[in-house]
Amino acid sequence: MERISWFRPIDYEILSYFETCDMAATPKVIATNIDYDRQYTQKRLVRLVEAGLLVRESGLYALSERGRAYLDGDLDVSELSSSDTD
Repeated sequence: MERISWFRPIDYEILSYFETCDMAATPKVIATNIDYDRQYTQKRLVRLVEAGLLVRESGLYALSERGRAYLDGDLDVSELSSSDTD
C-alpha cells in the first residue's frame, strides 16, 4: 500500500484486514482482529468512510470500490492527501 500523509498505523491495519477478509464487519470484530481498542477503531473507520475508502451500512463497515482501487494500486493517492480532521 502506498503511504498517505494523514493515515495512522491503524488505518493500514484496517485496510489490510479488509484485503484479507473481504466482508462487512462491526467495529468490534475489526478491532478484535487487528488488536486495537474498539473506540479508536471506530473513530478511524469513520475517517476512512469520510475518505471514501470504506462504506457503512446498518452498523457494518465494508471496503468501497475506491478502497479496493487503493489496495490494488489503481488509485492516485493524491486524491486522498487531504488534511486529517483529528
